[in-house]
Amino acid sequence: MEKNQNNSNGLKQLEMSLPSSWYSDPSHHRKEEAHIWQADWVYLCHGSALAKPRQYQTLTIGNQPVVVVRDEGGMLRGYYNTCRHRGSALCLAQSGRLDANALVCPYHQWSFRLNDGSLAATTSFTEPEGFNKSDYPLFPIAVQEWRGAIFVNLDPNAAWDVDSLFQRSANGLSRFPLEEMKVGKTWSKMINCNWKLFWENFNECLHCPNIHPELAALVPLYSRRIINKMDVPDWEDHEDSNDPLYRGGLRSGAETWSKDGSAQGHVISSLSHEEITRGQLYASAWPSMFIAGYADHVRIVRVLPKGTTQTEITAEWLFEEQTLNNPQYDMANVVDFATLVMDQDGEACEMNQLGLNAQPFTEGVLMPEEYLLKRFHDWVRGKLNSA
Repeated sequence: MEKNQNNSNGLKQLEMSLPSSWYSDPSHHRKEEAHIWQADWVYLCHGSALAKPRQYQTLTIGNQPVVVVRDEGGMLRGYYNTCRHRGSALCLAQSGRLDANALVCPYHQWSFRLNDGSLAATTSFTEPEGFNKSDYPLFPIAVQEWRGAIFVNLDPNAAWDVDSLFQRSANGLSRFPLEEMKVGKTWSKMINCNWKLFWENFNECLHCPNIHPELAALVPLYSRRIINKMDVPDWEDHEDSNDPLYRGGLRSGAETWSKDGSAQGHVISSLSHEEITRGQLYASAWPSMFIAGYADHVRIVRVLPKGTTQTEITAEWLFEEQTLNNPQYDMANVVDFATLVMDQDGEACEMNQLGLNAQPFTEGVLMPEEYLLKRFHDWVRGKLNSA
């Protein structure tokens, strides 16, 4: 039977990339902050980092400071990290646990209740005529927890819809026990690049053999510069192959993303054989995070712009509690491999940013394998066009 050589994932016609000015122009970046970052759901952290009452996490989205805290009743509450007296930040640390069931301003000691943000007390001897505490609650934001992942939105009335939240569906993660897993390691890196370059790099593997030789050896399909077996026109010629070079998955004998490919006897028991042999499974929620599921752990990566040409990457490694409690389990086997890959990605993104500064370069061109970049570019354009 004749094979259908056009039945592949690749782009079928010439597509141009986003304008190069969108990666370096401060005025355009402010537009993205306003209409993407400050209008969409942004990943904060895994819920295990806020498991106890009075634990909090802060985040700055663009230049907008927020704080999320778990109140004494176990509910997550989100507010602008701003005192209603004269605007001081309430929480200065990235994370911590409050001493009392209140957010107390470190400047003038105004106190706000956790459960509703209402002003409980000031520290003045008297209060001026016409002053009413009920007029000065904290400014609320929206908070949602999905399968242990906490998201925030600056709009307190923002609609929550998981199907639109994930552009790369999270349905494949249904057998991963995300809610029960615990953060074993957190790592952050500042990359000198525009945030969109990170997502572009993440969504293609044309760079994999030369940028990630160790990863390409672990995932042989990546050595072919593709992320899915259907990314090339002749994929059906190898449809029956069990070779990971053609079917995907990890190299023979490997179990997970780690330095030696070993899961050290800690494969997640709820996973199917197919999910284990697949090697990795991804879900993406633009603009701020992706989840990667592996045989023995999960990695959640948050993307956060810190300016026009600076991006902070924060990774959380989640493990089952029995894995973390096993003194024989070498977490570094997993963490060191992933940080190597992310360091390599960071260098590639910085290299990309540097070249975009050339005045004659106004836009790039997408190759057939970069169909996910096209999808991401269309998403960005749609967000800005609908503003």
